[in-house]
Amino acid sequence: MSKLTDSLDSLMTLDGAICAAVVDTRNGMILGHVGSGIDIEIAAAGNTDVIKAKIKTIKLLGINEVIEDILITLENQYHILRPLQKVDSVFIYLVLSRRDSNLALARRRVMDVEGTVENI
Repeated sequence: MSKLTDSLDSLMTLDGAICAAVVDTRNGMILGHVGSGIDIEIAAAGNTDVIKAKIKTIKLLGINEVIEDILITLENQYHILRPLQKVDSVFIYLVLSRRDSNLALARRRVMDVEGTVENI
């Protein structure tokens, strides 16, 4: 099993985890994923646009910072997007059940997983 798969599998041990993926921001392609419950291809492509839009806005505002994560809160789900600092143009994407998950723990786990994903 690859390190990437191991990293994604560790996200799926979170209470309420629905699916997780690592996505290439340049083209919206999925580099690896686990779980089911949503159309991950469509979600990855759409959230690539979210990341790109935020990066563009930060640049236009002249803010010299990087995105740590982006949280999208729906009625029944959390979507966490975390660009990798060590791997350019790649982000971790985690979808959770809002009812069954602990958001603080999930954000921390995604941050921890980011530290394990280096070579893609």
